[in-house]
Amino acid sequence: MTTASGTGATPTELRPTGAGSAKLSPRVVRRIVLAVFVLGIAGMIVGSIADNNGTAITFGLLTAVAALGLVLVTSVSPPGSLAKPGTTVPNAADERLAADLEDRIGALVAGGANEETLRTLVGRAVELGRRTA
Repeated sequence: MTTASGTGATPTELRPTGAGSAKLSPRVVRRIVLAVFVLGIAGMIVGSIADNNGTAITFGLLTAVAALGLVLVTSVSPPGSLAKPGTTVPNAADERLAADLEDRIGALVAGGANEETLRTLVGRAVELGRRTA
């Protein structure tokens, strides 16, 4: 297949794999936004002391955007992504969901299913869900 550029390469072959493909963790993004927030407050104070309203307003707007960014990053981060590295994050499993799963497993075992095989299957499904989440 030939692309619009005539090279025949697919878009994934043209994609760079170096520095542009690195991801920032929500924790790092949150720290950067927090630093901008603190520097914005300092800029507002300096602008006010220097009696320069334009500077104070500019840093005020920058601080407002940083505050919004801080709220957004915190709200969309998955559980545990903002925890300190090396700390264990408690698994927030829904007790009702766990009880329902146990009841269903019990019903299948009562219907003749092999309990060990069934629990292995459920464990593999949970493992697959954690890898794809």
